[in-house]
Amino acid sequence: MDIHGNHSAAADIASLIDHTLLKPEATESDVAQLCREAREHHFAAVCVNPCWVRFAVAELSGASAKVATVVGFPLGANRMAVKIAETIQALEDGASELDMVLNLGALRSGQDQFVLQEIDLLARLAHNGDALLKVILETCLLNDEQKRLACKIAAAAGADFVKTSTGFSKSGATAADVRLMREIVGDRIGVKASGGIRTLAALREMVSAGANRIGSSSGVQILAELKNA
Repeated sequence: MDIHGNHSAAADIASLIDHTLLKPEATESDVAQLCREAREHHFAAVCVNPCWVRFAVAELSGASAKVATVVGFPLGANRMAVKIAETIQALEDGASELDMVLNLGALRSGQDQFVLQEIDLLARLAHNGDALLKVILETCLLNDEQKRLACKIAAAAGADFVKTSTGFSKSGATAADVRLMREIVGDRIGVKASGGIRTLAALREMVSAGANRIGSSSGVQILAELKNA
């Protein structure tokens, strides 16, 4: 994959990006614009709040971009039954990718089996619905030992990706965290960097560290930066 400037770089970069709009105040016209941009630039997916999944699916009919949504967002502290219900609804609405927030309090309390069970159940539901499951670790709230543990649990539970951040906590993705996550999961599953990635340089840094998916609300600006380089 080329992300450094030849004629295929723009397509390669676009194929990494989840074009994201999770602001609670986003309107229908905002989501429609997001979908138009995803169709035009061939982003990997749009990532929208659950209430917009059906609309986004309709807007992206026939496009290459998938529709992703969030589960247990942004705190991860919902009861497991609520996350299950969210997952089922998202799949019924047509989502192809689900970005769930793991239960951070349970992980930090040493409740490894609970965390594994929750991810396993959601992964099974996602896969039965031909969808991918990404597990958001919210790395800024974990120490390195907890990040390693979360990655091991997510991979063992059948997740398709581990993801750095919601973008709604103290800070977002860092290259060091992406590198650590890739080191733990190896080539078994994907690593998504998300939170604060607004420039071409930041995207390249995350990819170099091991990310193979980027969550960003600045995808169009990143591609424009590449074009103008």
